[in-house]
Amino acid sequence: MSPQKSAETATPSSAILLIFASGLVFSFLDTSAKHLVTSGMAAPFVTWVRFAVHAAIVLVLFRAWERPERLVPQSLWLQILRAVFMFGSTIFNFLALQTLQLAETVSINFASPMVITALAGPLLGEWAGWRRWLAVFVGFIGVLVITRPGFGGFDMGHIFSLCAMLSSSLYTIMTRQMGKRETAESLILYSAVVPAIFMLPAVPLAGSLPVHLYDWLVLFGLGVFGGFGHWLLIKAYQRASATALAPYPYLQMVWMIILGWLVFDQLPDRWTLAGAMIIVASGLYIIHREHTLRVRNRAAPNAEVEELAKKL
Repeated sequence: MSPQKSAETATPSSAILLIFASGLVFSFLDTSAKHLVTSGMAAPFVTWVRFAVHAAIVLVLFRAWERPERLVPQSLWLQILRAVFMFGSTIFNFLALQTLQLAETVSINFASPMVITALAGPLLGEWAGWRRWLAVFVGFIGVLVITRPGFGGFDMGHIFSLCAMLSSSLYTIMTRQMGKRETAESLILYSAVVPAIFMLPAVPLAGSLPVHLYDWLVLFGLGVFGGFGHWLLIKAYQRASATALAPYPYLQMVWMIILGWLVFDQLPDRWTLAGAMIIVASGLYIIHREHTLRVRNRAAPNAEVEELAKKL
């Protein structure tokens, strides 16, 4: 094995551990949100607290007062639009958790790489070849297996979860587009500040304060889990490439199944597990294919060969 090949495939164990930890923290976030919305708290209020606490934590973690220039956006309107997609992915997910199991929502969210592949062409000019389109189609079949429209299993929770997945995909596409121009600090801060401000007028109408101290802790824990989870992701991607770490977030399915069983006494049915396996397999193939194309493009002698590689 050549030195270049070893350097390309080696993934630091610290980065893998950080990705594992972020998946666990985000699983705690969804578990906490499901506990709150199923116990009677309004999803819009829970969403607002999640972003408000997240924004405060980010300001402290990044010591915004020391380097305020890092928080100045290059394009305020694009930051706002990206934050709106972040807000949509969160509130739709919280609404879905009112009726769906944790494993169901995370399985549907795993279809995001397929949607990103489909939308990257018209939005970013990154058109997929037939192999990746075939993987998108297979991933769509996995979503149908989980939701089973027309067979009594499809309800509003699945619609909310699909909307959350679509919002998350658009959020990721905008992050990819803006990542070269905007600082990491501004991207994380505005994705929390904008939804918190946007939801502020609805707080008096949707606000439903917890009665027990435990629920207060869980409520404020949402922002802690959200902010800390994103911080772990940043640290992970500082140590390894996105391609090297791409397969590991799928292990969040394990955390979700365990927490769903321990906290809510729920286990996914065979349809959810089968659909999740199909979606994960499709997503992993897309990740593998994109990595193969990047390696091939770097070795391509000219732009014509590079363009041909993308269509394969």
